[in-house]
Amino acid sequence: MNQAALAVLIAGLLPIVCAGFSKWGAKDYDNANPRAWLEKQAGLRARANAAQQNSFEAFALFAAGVLLALQAEPDPQVVAVTCWFFIAMRVLYIYCYISNRASLRSIVWMAGLAAVVRLYWLAF
Repeated sequence: MNQAALAVLIAGLLPIVCAGFSKWGAKDYDNANPRAWLEKQAGLRARANAAQQNSFEAFALFAAGVLLALQAEPDPQVVAVTCWFFIAMRVLYIYCYISNRASLRSIVWMAGLAAVVRLYWLAF
């Protein structure tokens, strides 16, 4: 599997990881109505759910950027490094969100966005 495709797959799976953090070990979890249950959560569970939502939001722009960059046929290593930087920033972002490090989370989010912008730049 090429590096960019693997990075897109991982980025697509990150929201599921966040969902796991939000629900893990909850004795009162309501699988019949999980969204309503999540809306009532606070603290770590609420932050993990917010990280899940943000991960879904970030995925589309990233995946489209990868596809556009690859169509332009730049150096595949440059695309791969940019993709892995994005993944690293997303993992760090999720950690910062769950552990309630708001200022660092914002900085990491901007770095991840810069990676996505770079992918679009490579498409030109």
